[in-house]
Amino acid sequence: MIVSEKPGARAAGRQIRTIFVSDVHLGCMHSRADEFLEFLKSHEPQSLYLVGDLIDGWKLRKKWRWPQSYNAIFDRVEELSDNGTEIFYTPGNHDKFLRDFGKSFGFVTLSDEFVHITADGRRFLIIHGDQFDKFETGAQWLSVLGSFAYDVLLTANTLFNRLLKRNDQTKFALSSAVKSRVKQLMRFISDYEQKLASHARQKLCEGIICGHIHAPNILDIDGINYCNTGDWVEHCSALIEYSDGEMEIVYFDQEIPAIQKQIFKTPSAELNALPHEYAEVELSGLLARFLKRCHPLRLIRR
Repeated sequence: MIVSEKPGARAAGRQIRTIFVSDVHLGCMHSRADEFLEFLKSHEPQSLYLVGDLIDGWKLRKKWRWPQSYNAIFDRVEELSDNGTEIFYTPGNHDKFLRDFGKSFGFVTLSDEFVHITADGRRFLIIHGDQFDKFETGAQWLSVLGSFAYDVLLTANTLFNRLLKRNDQTKFALSSAVKSRVKQLMRFISDYEQKLASHARQKLCEGIICGHIHAPNILDIDGINYCNTGDWVEHCSALIEYSDGEMEIVYFDQEIPAIQKQIFKTPSAELNALPHEYAEVELSGLLARFLKRCHPLRLIRR
């Protein structure tokens, strides 16, 4: 059963079994790395899925920024692994250089897709989702342009909210409000959610968990449970699976609500028919291991 997006709606008395997070965008000036680190330090799940775009290679190629908080995030992931948490990583379009690394690296299991079995026995396909974005696969220059426009909105939103704070007014998610309309059009054109639901059905899964569009959501698409984890740029959201198999989206910052949208239905198909100041610092132990083996960050900076 998929529960509502109300944070902490029925969490009392249950343990967190699995955490799914995506779109942290380390390297982007708008990444909420400190909040993400605090979130990771607050939980020790059985499994942690990093559902793409943890690292923003697009931004790092243009301007190298790697504050100490990024190292602390990787150190915390390694600490979780040492304490028994299984770590799974499915790269996205901003960190797709990781797709060339193979299936595993140390304690991190890498793959374009995973199948996760919930505590109540359901199969969920885990994928970032950029493979089903027509703008990303067919006209990437539009995707890059959209990413630039998104950054401009986020910067304007930050300045706007500083002004509101000065006047003791509530924060306003300008970029989220604009993006919800633009992204709805993009999803309508690319049939993003429907394609993901169809892909999950072809993989004989009851649901799909993805990221990519920065729109945290849980909905039903013709019997397929579609879950989008959201992001750690605007929403600071994650998808949580509890010990009884139920899921919900939780938010670190409750001042910014989830994007509300209509539930789309797909035709039925057979089951057998996807602003901080930065300083150069030494890389964490996990990233140092990556460098020694494959030099991924050098690939980013080319």
